[in-house]
Amino acid sequence: MGGTSAVAPLWAGLTALINEELGYRAGFLNPLLYGTVLQHKALNDIVTGTNRGYPAKQGWDACTGLGSPNGQAILEAIRQVHEQPK
Repeated sequence: MGGTSAVAPLWAGLTALINEELGYRAGFLNPLLYGTVLQHKALNDIVTGTNRGYPAKQGWDACTGLGSPNGQAILEAIRQVHEQPK
């Protein structure tokens, strides 16, 4: 219940906490979410249930997106990406 109206401020808050912990802005997160963060299993895939229109399934789905975030794991994945030599 709530959909994007509920989750957008939650992600904004999580991003603010991640930025605060890093000491700098993490930047545009979409490439990290669909790449590095997903590979680090920092999102809990939701594979059952429905929103009465779309079923949850393995991987991305219209009902649950990429799943629920694990904030600490996302922070560590972003930290690893930003600390890699370029």
